[in-house]
Amino acid sequence: MTIVANHEQLSSPVKMRIFAVHNAVVAAVVAWVVEVHVLGIHLGIRFGTGAATTLGLAQIIGVSLAVSLLGWALLSIAERRLPRATILWTVVAVGVVVASLALPLTATTSTTAMIGLIIMHILIGAGFIPFMYRSSLSRSVRRL
Repeated sequence: MTIVANHEQLSSPVKMRIFAVHNAVVAAVVAWVVEVHVLGIHLGIRFGTGAATTLGLAQIIGVSLAVSLLGWALLSIAERRLPRATILWTVVAVGVVVASLALPLTATTSTTAMIGLIIMHILIGAGFIPFMYRSSLSRSVRRL
């Protein structure tokens, strides 16, 4: 349900980055709604021997928003300090998505919760990383 914007609407790198954050949060919300309310999956996680926790919509929104804003901040810092920041950031961002799969693989309370959270992580990354990459390219072209 992510809205596709045309190139003119996203001409500014900042607008494109806002759109990337928007995509991450919307992807998380849509995945949560479909998984919990349509498919009836209980997204439960448990750390160690602690009590199981059910992931609610507020937690999903909060984490996807915080992680995407952190990704934006890291790309902005990298662009100011590193050559080839776009490529380095993209590799790191994909690595973070892959590493984030450790949570569903190790802490979920059921197989369906594991699959649901893996799908959610991948959707968030797929909605966020390409637009951040494109925003960085458009910034570097503007500097020339």
